[in-house]
Amino acid sequence: MRGDSELCLSVDLGTGGPKVGLVTRDGEVLASEVHHVTTHFCDDGAATQDADEWWTLIMESTKRLLGASNISASQVKAVAVTGQYASTVPVDTNGLPTGPCLTWLDTRGGRYSRHAIGGMFQGYNARKVLPFIRKSGGAPSPSGADPLGQILYLMHDRPDVMAATRWLMEPVDYLTMRFSGVASATHASRLAMWMTDNRHLSHYDYDQQLLKLVDLDVKYLPPLRPFGSIVGTLTPSVATELGLSRDTVVITGIPDLHAAALGSGGLNFFDTHLALSTTSWISCPIPKKKTDISHSIASVPGLTNDSYLVINNQETGAKALEWLQGALAGTGPSMSFEAMTTLAATSPPGAHGVVFTPWLAGERSPIGNKKIRAGFTNLSLTTCTADLIRAVMEGVAANSAWLFKYVEKFAGQPLSPIRLLGGGAQSRLWCQIYADTLGCEVVQVPQPLLAQMRGAALLAFAALREGTLGDVTARSSGETFHPSADVADLYRARADQLPTLYARDKRWLVKHPNSHR
Repeated sequence: MRGDSELCLSVDLGTGGPKVGLVTRDGEVLASEVHHVTTHFCDDGAATQDADEWWTLIMESTKRLLGASNISASQVKAVAVTGQYASTVPVDTNGLPTGPCLTWLDTRGGRYSRHAIGGMFQGYNARKVLPFIRKSGGAPSPSGADPLGQILYLMHDRPDVMAATRWLMEPVDYLTMRFSGVASATHASRLAMWMTDNRHLSHYDYDQQLLKLVDLDVKYLPPLRPFGSIVGTLTPSVATELGLSRDTVVITGIPDLHAAALGSGGLNFFDTHLALSTTSWISCPIPKKKTDISHSIASVPGLTNDSYLVINNQETGAKALEWLQGALAGTGPSMSFEAMTTLAATSPPGAHGVVFTPWLAGERSPIGNKKIRAGFTNLSLTTCTADLIRAVMEGVAANSAWLFKYVEKFAGQPLSPIRLLGGGAQSRLWCQIYADTLGCEVVQVPQPLLAQMRGAALLAFAALREGTLGDVTARSSGETFHPSADVADLYRARADQLPTLYARDKRWLVKHPNSHR
């Protein structure tokens, strides 16, 4: 690397913890660190993380990366933050947390959300939900597992926190404020609130009618700015601590959905990516706002003011393999990801008949059910560890295939190839399973674990140059996996089996209502 190469400090705050890296203008991640944080669960539906812990990890990691002998702090020209959304961090006027982050898994506000928008129409009050769908493309969830539920919970049950709170922010906007000192948000970063009129993406205001429907005060919501615009520069204290220039620019926070599209190289209409991360989704840019209520698919503000991104979410993606890793280890050492996938390759396609349904945290798309749970089917005395691992990998892919047919219908055309990214996409075996299960070409995005970090950096360089996204290109070409005719029927049958297994397990939950814990 040339000593005068420009770099972006890029942060990707996943549910599992932050990744921090230094990225070049062409999207190469030169150096990075990955850190783990704990989500604290309670029986009352709480699922929180320590937002101060994120910041400490990010700052310490950045200092170590900048201390590398081949990198000069003067090369860092921009900071970009991407990561999880549908979560809420309460902060004071200085951007410091006044309480823990309520993550997208936190459901304590469910009773308040149901009071605000609940009813008989698929759990909604039709009179209240239709304005949301017409204007924003979606609606807050009656489960409370989104910013509306989280904010209502804080307002009703945590007046102590609210008394000290100035802003209620998404994680990416919170971290952006820690870097810049400026409170900001975008249509994209606030997408999970559904409180903006997304028919008019150049209007940077929250919609007063939608706010009034749920009795939400706009004074707690940070001002909206254009997606990918410059918020400001580093605060003097952050610049001094990191040894960076005070002229280092900070751009608006970016949801991981958008960073994934950018990092996959999928900038054009219908360029499709599939994220195999803690959760999973299938997305592509499309030209207009649409909503499929039945399957929880919508389009949200996209990469430009004249485009949208398909949004959907499956609550468990590669996290299923991490869960199995811990379950197999017990109290002893666990197998590495590489060891698990290598062992899985010794089991044949179909895993000797073992089937896994991956709904460890319930499901959102294409079927919404927070209580449905995962399971193995067709175990026998000859089932081995390799079969269990392969069954998990195949089950996650089959679940994606169940969603994929509805996404193609939503897009109105076949979608191929599929760009695969996220931690799970590091496995060549899993990439091949996806190609076989989806029945189309799958491209393994380079450095798939770091794709969103790369996407955020590319957006920052576009803002720095005052150019367009077309002025920057991601290193998006990677190995291509083709579906095998030998296993096409097997994997098609597996995918077709999932709705039947869902119906079976849903009936079982009705008979055993406490089984979802």
